[in-house]
Amino acid sequence: MLRDKLKAYKIILASGSPRRQQFFKDLDLDFEIRLKDIEEIYPDNLQGVEITNYLAQLKANAFNGEIAANELLVTSDTIVWLNNKALGKPKDYDDAFAILKSLSNETHEVITSVCFKSIKKTETIFDITKVTFNQLSDEAIHYYLENYKPFDKAGAYGIQEWIGLVGITRIDGSYTNVVGLPTEKVYHYLSQYDANM
Repeated sequence: MLRDKLKAYKIILASGSPRRQQFFKDLDLDFEIRLKDIEEIYPDNLQGVEITNYLAQLKANAFNGEIAANELLVTSDTIVWLNNKALGKPKDYDDAFAILKSLSNETHEVITSVCFKSIKKTETIFDITKVTFNQLSDEAIHYYLENYKPFDKAGAYGIQEWIGLVGITRIDGSYTNVVGLPTEKVYHYLSQYDANM
C-alpha cells in the first residue's frame, strides 16, 4: 500500500541498526541503505527529546548536497532517559552493567526521533514510551550481558530479547519505539508525504 503511494520517491534509510532495517522491510517499503560515520555529540544543555531531535537532524545534515530530487532520506536516534540523564549505547561491559543496574526497579523513558529530509524540506517526528523494569538481580544482568551482548543498544537492552521477557513489568506507549523505531508514526508520516508541501 505504502509502496505504491511512495513509488515516485527513492527512500534512503541512513541507519546501520538491524532492527530499523527490519521494520522498514516489515512496512513493505522499498528502500536503500546509505551509511555515514557520524560522531554523535550534542550540546550539554539539551534535554530529552531535544537530544534525539538534534542527533537525528545531525545525521541527516551529513548528507547535505548529496540528496537527489526524488530521494527521501530517513535518519533516526534513540536514547533512554532516566532521572534527567540520557543513557546511550554502553561503552563496555562494566558500563552496560551499571546502566542496567540503574534501570532496575525504575521507570524510564525511551525517546526516538526520526528525521525525514528531501532537497526541499526537513521534518522531524518523535515518540516517547515509558518502560518499567522490575528488580533485576546482578546474576540476571550478568547472564543477559554475557549471552546477548547488547552493546549496540541505547540503555544496554533490547526489549525484544530475554531481558524484556523477564524484566519488564509495564510499557506505556509504543512497543516498536522501544525496539528503535515508532513504526506507527513513521507509517502515518509517509502515508501523508508530499515533497512539495
